[in-house]
Amino acid sequence: MTVTKKELKQKENLERLNNAISTLDSLIKNVNIQRNIRNMIREVLAILKDEKGGSISVRAANAISMLDGVTQNPQMQSHIRTSLWQVVSALESIRE
Repeated sequence: MTVTKKELKQKENLERLNNAISTLDSLIKNVNIQRNIRNMIREVLAILKDEKGGSISVRAANAISMLDGVTQNPQMQSHIRTSLWQVVSALESIRE
């Protein structure tokens, strides 16, 4: 039984998506994050988890767009911003 390149790519994309979701989930549980940022992260999670929202790459692109705006907040702690950039990087590597 051979695994095609397409199946392998789908598996990699799903792993990247799940890693991004778990990082965002852990950020939401951080009580030190400002409420507006936490709410935006919840919205991003909803987009990533919504399978009716399109393919994985479309959902990732939408999430990247939202996260780009969030990371511009000058009041955000640097370690939170770094975590969000890591999520963006993982999402950017999702291709179909």
